[in-house]
Amino acid sequence: MIEVPDGFREMSRWWSDGATWMDALPGLVAAQCATWNLQVDGPLAWGSHALVIPVTRGSDQFVLRMNRPGPEVDALADALRWWDGRGMVYLYDVDAAAGAMLLERLTTPLATRPLDEAMAVLGQVMRRLAVPPKPEARSTGEIVRQRLIELEQRWEEGERPFDVAFLRMALEIGPRLVEPASDLSVNGDLHVHQVLAGAREPWITVDPLLYRGDIEYDLGRVLWMQLDEMTEIPPYFEIVVQEAGLVRDRARDWAVFRAVSYWSWGLANGLTEDPVRCERLLKALL
Repeated sequence: MIEVPDGFREMSRWWSDGATWMDALPGLVAAQCATWNLQVDGPLAWGSHALVIPVTRGSDQFVLRMNRPGPEVDALADALRWWDGRGMVYLYDVDAAAGAMLLERLTTPLATRPLDEAMAVLGQVMRRLAVPPKPEARSTGEIVRQRLIELEQRWEEGERPFDVAFLRMALEIGPRLVEPASDLSVNGDLHVHQVLAGAREPWITVDPLLYRGDIEYDLGRVLWMQLDEMTEIPPYFEIVVQEAGLVRDRARDWAVFRAVSYWSWGLANGLTEDPVRCERLLKALL
């Protein structure tokens, strides 16, 4: 039986919901280990949605990922199957009803590497994941179309929390992004904490969201997640653009649109640090 780490139990996403699942988690892990003939093999890790347990089966090493059951488990399994190990963590087994996945074991997080190296790797991974798309995947253009509908209303409802020039810039850029310039598989949740060293490939991505369209979609997040480490932002933007083989002007448009959208969303949801990062990113790119 494992003990649920306090850091995972105390995450804000569980404050209003999920306590019952959290209390049952040690037993759920034990049951899943019995079902898949696994032995716990090291300290536990966690992210915002899942507990990750190193496990073995004979001489083979894996990790057991336990999510609260729900549609996001099916979506994640679908994305992992689509990439099928190409730049992506390999999925060995899934029990969606239990919220359980048996995954390839990875090692060193990319976040431990120097910033210029990490940005170069993220650009390379962005391109590595750009396989032909799944026809049913949500389009990056569709996402922009929906956010354009919401953006000005959210800004007004938030009592105009930032300079209207940023809003106008996003409203000008957005229509250019509604029609994707490419039709490729896109990871809609790419950043330095989602990439780890592997044995099959030097760097492997975890926890993706599968979209289709422009791979520049998540460039804003790639940058703002590490913004506090950047004394200057444009050089790191250029590293990602070069390593991913992006069209610079379209990459800038995506970073600007996503930053304004996330800034607005963050303020509406009580975030404090990320809106500051969005403002700094925008001022550096405009």
